Amino acid sequence: QVQVVESGGGLVQAGGSLRLSCIVSGLSIGVKGMAWFRQAPGKEREEVSCITASGRSSRYLHSVKGRFTTSRENGKNTLWLQMDSLKIEDSAMYYCALYRDTFCTGSLQNDWGQGTQVTVSS
Repeated sequence: QVQVVESGGGLVQAGGSLRLSCIVSGLSIGVKGMAWFRQAPGKEREEVSCITASGRSSRYLHSVKGRFTTSRENGKNTLWLQMDSLKIEDSAMYYCALYRDTFCTGSLQNDWGQGTQVTVSS
């Protein structure tokens, strides 16, 4: 049984930083592309970032490029999202997700955690 646990969210002032973590158990993430998604109230879920299984390649939502950095350590089955220069519009519930393949393409696995709330205040 796959379990996904996100942590690290919180309340931060605009311009501040947070580091989110995602720990996966029940399978090895070493062959999975891994993504961060977010969903704000009344908005659709959007992919914030994705990193390939090897960690050599990543992509970012245009609005977070240059401010967010995703990384992973396969040996620890862990994914991170470093979020700097946070903006009010970054406020959302953040989730990590696994792609079925290694390259952040195709479909997502239907294994989701509870998410971690990020709230950015002015």
